Amino acid sequence: MSDPQPAHPAEPAERAERAERAERAERAEPIVLDVWCELQCPDCRSSQTDLSALRARYGDALEIRIRHFPLEKHQHAHAAAQALEEAIVQGRGWPYAEAVLAHAEELGARGEVLLVEVARELGLDAEEMDTALIDGRHILIVDADQAEGKAIGVNGTPTYVIGGERLDGGKSQEGLRERIEAIADRLLAG
Repeated sequence: MSDPQPAHPAEPAERAERAERAERAERAEPIVLDVWCELQCPDCRSSQTDLSALRARYGDALEIRIRHFPLEKHQHAHAAAQALEEAIVQGRGWPYAEAVLAHAEELGARGEVLLVEVARELGLDAEEMDTALIDGRHILIVDADQAEGKAIGVNGTPTYVIGGERLDGGKSQEGLRERIEAIADRLLAG
């Protein structure tokens, strides 16, 4: 009777390394993609397709955070940023952002009335939304985001920051998702 062939010496080491990588991935913090955005911006509206694709591809491994950067040229952008913060408090941040972005041109004409209507349509507490817009309870968050954006060189929307790299999407979205994916893949392999 012959002895069975011994396992290749590298196999246990390779398995252990794979198991260790998997364990690290499970306990690792997600990669963060900050999206400097404003809800009256048509370029931010067009970026939603890419952001949806990134959420689908990476799931919980990529945390996409909307950061506020209301532009002076958009009259209702600051109010929309505050409304988004209230929607986040009410547990519907992304759906609210997407719904308001879908009405970016209409927001320019209708302002806060539209912001409250969108909240109502999404099942949010529209009265609380209206009150938040009146009392300005979220203004400090919006102002802090904008100040931080200016400090790191954001000057238009959308601007993405991932892994310390800033990518400007205000001029063109072309190729940005691929660049973000390359950075995310590199960070995940890390």
